[in-house]
Amino acid sequence: MDHITFLVAVVIVTALAFDFTNGFHDTANAMATSIATGALTPRTAVLVSGVLNIVGAFLSTEVARTISGGIVDDTLVTPGMVFAGLVGAILWNLLTWLLGLPSSSSHALFGGLIGAVWVGAGQHGVHFSKVVEKVLVPAVASPIVAGVAALLATYLAYRITARARTESVTRGFRLGQIASASLVSLAHGTNDAQKTMGVITLTLISAGALGHDAGPPLWVVAAAGLAIGLGTYLGGWRIIRTMGRGLTDIQSPQGFAAEAAATTVILSSAHLGFALSTTQVCSGGILGAGLGRRLAEVRWGTAGRMVIAWLVTLPAAALVGGLSAIAVTHGGNLGTALIALLAAAVATAIVLASRRNPVHARNVNDAHRVTLRGAAPASVGSAA
Repeated sequence: MDHITFLVAVVIVTALAFDFTNGFHDTANAMATSIATGALTPRTAVLVSGVLNIVGAFLSTEVARTISGGIVDDTLVTPGMVFAGLVGAILWNLLTWLLGLPSSSSHALFGGLIGAVWVGAGQHGVHFSKVVEKVLVPAVASPIVAGVAALLATYLAYRITARARTESVTRGFRLGQIASASLVSLAHGTNDAQKTMGVITLTLISAGALGHDAGPPLWVVAAAGLAIGLGTYLGGWRIIRTMGRGLTDIQSPQGFAAEAAATTVILSSAHLGFALSTTQVCSGGILGAGLGRRLAEVRWGTAGRMVIAWLVTLPAAALVGGLSAIAVTHGGNLGTALIALLAAAVATAIVLASRRNPVHARNVNDAHRVTLRGAAPASVGSAA
């Protein structure tokens, strides 16, 4: 097997591994509030989310095209650079999962690619204007838009139902949450699965297997959809706990408002080809829902740590991607194998560390264990 063929095979496997981590890292985006309010049981929630992520992967390829031919120059990218970028993204995903931080898998991927291509091809290999337009601007705008929309929707929901019986309101909005959470899952598959499709397509273009500006083949779409769906079903319970209980008190009207706002923003952006972070959108929606209910407690310490993670994600993944690119570019197959072994060792260590304080479907909603690094325990606020 020649060097290029070996690298292409390694990159495809690594890209699907990233897609898998993206799935369990981002399950919370769709299902954290539904699990927290009791609209869905934890296991049912992740099953529904996993299936709809697979379906969503087939709905659009605009984001995939943004990645395969947008933020980097596909004429200069090599499979080795893509592999190095994926290593940075996977390790950051696993580290933030261990910490229970809902950071952006999307920005981890973009950062890894930017760092690897910058080191491997020089700064002209990165389209910085496209990075600003398609990544950074949506990163700032999307959580604000989702937060404001969720705030208004929450306020209106409580005003409209102010005279209704609490039991009826809760039951009705829980039913609504099943639909809204399902739509978030569908939107997540439409947005996030495409990022892996774009990476694999970029690799095939760089190896000469596809023409420039080509879209992802059907087998790439199917493989990316299945990988993210399986990862979603695995759970990602640590981040579900943080988003469902660690940010604010969540009641069913708030959960419905947050999910509806997030779905609207994600699907609109996917249609326009903006590769935004679904984590940031959904977190913004949850915070907005917290602000929209009178006397609801918003834990700004947890929110602040999340924002710091968002700011650090892209440069941290870029650093790891760049360092990996040095080894892959100069070491050939041996360098690629060494980086793969090192990444596997670090990933194994993170997984083993997570077993010291396991979070799973049975304890994800435990009131005394929903804190993030010392945040105050969840309390029940009163409705507006």
